[in-house]
Amino acid sequence: MLTTEGQKNSIIKSRNRGLGYGTIAKEVGLKKDAVAAFCRRNGLTGNRAGKVSEEMGRCCKECGAALVQAEGTKKRVFCCGECRKKWWKEHPEMLNKKAVYTHICAGCGRAFTAYGNSKRKYCSHNCYIKDRFKGGGEGD
Repeated sequence: MLTTEGQKNSIIKSRNRGLGYGTIAKEVGLKKDAVAAFCRRNGLTGNRAGKVSEEMGRCCKECGAALVQAEGTKKRVFCCGECRKKWWKEHPEMLNKKAVYTHICAGCGRAFTAYGNSKRKYCSHNCYIKDRFKGGGEGD
């Protein structure tokens, strides 16, 4: 019996990627029969692996929705910005960050890192405001 929404979502995503019941069962931590029963109840049966390999590159990496590729444009990987952000948030190990710079904040003096900005001076907007206006706000 499936206990969490996370397990259900994981099974749906895995089936849409073409994985079999046994592989999904190991990933989710359930019995193969429970996964098969869930898939049967939710219309996820059949040889999905063949279907996915046929459509490889034409479905969203996150939700499995069909993608419409416009000819002459960059190959789409995600159906929308939400799926793209969600997938990258769940897979930070896949990021290939080469432009990470370490700085010392001119406001508070702490070390911080900035991605893609080699000339940054402050660790946050608050530090910038405090240093630039010396803590003086409207109420001071």
